[in-house]
Amino acid sequence: MKQNLNEWKTPSILLGSLGIASVGDFIYLVAINIMVYQMTASAAAVAGLWIIGPLTNIVTKFWTGSFIDYRSKKKIVLVTLIARALFITLIPLAPNLSTVYAILVVLSVAKSFFGPASMTYITMLVSPQKRKRFNSLRSFTSSGAFIIGPAIGGAFILLSNISVTMWLNAGFFLLAALLLIVLPETEKIDQADIPVLTPAQIAKDFTVVYGFMADRKYVTAIYLGFLAVMLFSFAMDVQEVVFTQQVIGLTEVEYTLLISITGIGSVTGALLLSLFSNKITIRYMIVTGLLMMTAGYVIYAFSWSFASVTVGFVILGFFNVFLNAGIMTFYQNNIAVAVMGRVTSIFGLLQSVFQIFFILTIGFLADFVSLKLTIGSLAVIMLITAFLYSIAVLNPKYSRWYEEENEALEETLA
Repeated sequence: MKQNLNEWKTPSILLGSLGIASVGDFIYLVAINIMVYQMTASAAAVAGLWIIGPLTNIVTKFWTGSFIDYRSKKKIVLVTLIARALFITLIPLAPNLSTVYAILVVLSVAKSFFGPASMTYITMLVSPQKRKRFNSLRSFTSSGAFIIGPAIGGAFILLSNISVTMWLNAGFFLLAALLLIVLPETEKIDQADIPVLTPAQIAKDFTVVYGFMADRKYVTAIYLGFLAVMLFSFAMDVQEVVFTQQVIGLTEVEYTLLISITGIGSVTGALLLSLFSNKITIRYMIVTGLLMMTAGYVIYAFSWSFASVTVGFVILGFFNVFLNAGIMTFYQNNIAVAVMGRVTSIFGLLQSVFQIFFILTIGFLADFVSLKLTIGSLAVIMLITAFLYSIAVLNPKYSRWYEEENEALEETLA
């Protein structure tokens, strides 16, 4: 028992750091939306917040992976946490909306480094035997942050103001950074081996990633398929506030209650998964999570009352954690650490391009046809796609890719 606790000491500190950063993300999400709306009274200005991240990713993801893979992942994660804390403290001091957006671009750049670097650092620090449970516990902390973050943000906005809430938000990222400092360095970097970040080097890295993806076609297809299915989820989430209020007829109070109930569903699912993760295979985590989450979206799309939409949201919140934990474990077990930063960045680039396309397309269709028909069609297409995807995951021909201790590919790919 004591040995087991010692083995989990380092992963637990990492979980704490990531969990605190997640709480900071949700406080930020609440505060920045309210702040921009107070500054402009414009729904379009608030909607612009959804575009900044994907647009920034398109510009940065070409080269972030090339930067990350040759440098210390721990230091990159640490610097991004400190940078986010610093720039968030500057937001309340911004004199106008343009300056706020400029700061948000810098924050999005920091986050574009944080994602691939933290994914690689987790993979290097957490052993294959612990990854499934670690990802389950991470889902639990993320789900908890989904409830705690907005609650803290809302409470501080009511008790003080946006500026104080933003500065508190920065404190969460600093605390996450302090926890990260005590964690071990997982790699020795020889500065002489770090290539200069030039267009030629970036092009070479693209070739390396393409070769890796071509060599592992199934792994690439499964992860890209996951991103494709989740685009439908993203498109529906963008229109969630409008759909629930204009189509279903919920009040703002009912919508707020709905989000809280969804968060409770997510926490419950993550808690159960963290307790029983060792009894569920990776592929069944992915398939069960995806099909049930999609069923939740279908119920949501065809809801007619608060009760019916609540059922849909509880289901999708509960099973979303199964899907995320399963796909992350699959990814970590089958993508080589040597190229993980570059692969993750390129996947993120593709995802961002299609997210922007979906946002614009769904907005056009909602005006041209109707929002109810648009969301209903998206849910049905997502369900069909999820069934096809599940067949590919369950195909016994590819069972080796779901082995629990498939210590993934430490070969050097230069």
